[in-house]
Amino acid sequence: MVLLGWLSTGSMNNARYQHTASVLTNGNVLVTGGSGNSGLLNSTELYDPSTGTWTMTGSMNNQRYWHTASVLTNGKVLVTGGWESSGGSVNSTELYDPSTGTWTMTGSMNNGRYGHTASVLTNGKVLVTGGWRSSGDPINSTELYDPSTGTWTMTGSMNNQRYWHTASVLTNGKVLVTGGWRSSGDPINSTELYDPSIGTWTMTGSMNNARYLHTASVLTNGKVLVTGGSGSSGDSINSTELYDPSTGTWTMTGSMNNERYAHTASVLTNGNVLVTGGWRRSGSSVNSTELYDPSTVTWTMTGSMNNARYQHTASVLTNGNVLVTGGLNGIALNNSELY
Repeated sequence: MVLLGWLSTGSMNNARYQHTASVLTNGNVLVTGGSGNSGLLNSTELYDPSTGTWTMTGSMNNQRYWHTASVLTNGKVLVTGGWESSGGSVNSTELYDPSTGTWTMTGSMNNGRYGHTASVLTNGKVLVTGGWRSSGDPINSTELYDPSTGTWTMTGSMNNQRYWHTASVLTNGKVLVTGGWRSSGDPINSTELYDPSIGTWTMTGSMNNARYLHTASVLTNGKVLVTGGSGSSGDSINSTELYDPSTGTWTMTGSMNNERYAHTASVLTNGNVLVTGGWRRSGSSVNSTELYDPSTVTWTMTGSMNNARYQHTASVLTNGNVLVTGGLNGIALNNSELY
């Protein structure tokens, strides 16, 4: 059944934000870590779309938020880095095995980092880029995880330091990194490409707007849609733009009806993009959601969520529905809802 509008579904056992949500190969959704109303979490839980309920599963070995979670080709989930309760970025990584519901430590990254990205490449390896380290600067280093050996190796460094950026695996297998925050204290509009075949980064066209805490979505036509974020003046923005891999250039496309950052963007099964929630410069989280139609390059408002939220997650389920979990709205939330 595909829903029209939003429907509340089971609540998580723990309120959390800055967590991750991963759709497993069996269709369940794994939520990991984050920050709750009493501090950082190492708890993880599973959502079963067939029953609409949450159950606790094995806890991670480390508390963490602003980390990443990647579903590997073997079905396991790799969690990397993040910020820990002792007050620093971490280089530890661990694996979740859905068949046993347990976590095991795997090789540590060469650099501690949070606010970074992790991308599963077409060869099955995982590329981690940038992030912030405890020493106080964003970094430009990138590294590769090999699931067959459980080890990390350094690869080419990006041309720019950045965190709170995005990374998208293009249809040609290259990885596009966009925007983010740099050590000079402002967001950037630069973008660059990683070529897995040679392990190097090259600059590509710059976005029209500098932004961080934005989203980037690979459309069914292969172009990349970037939405919102926070700009150079610290404001939330509603502008969106498209990257064309065939030309390496960016063009402005329709603006969202609402400014927002720390929101989510999900490519639906019909090719449209659903944007949910976020924070606006007026100083509040929003419950509004809207749809981008690539065929008309326009945005239309759709049903509002039952709860305003930002720093939440959104996952496209195997049945086409979208599951939104947690986030912040004054306090950390444990509720979840379906679009």
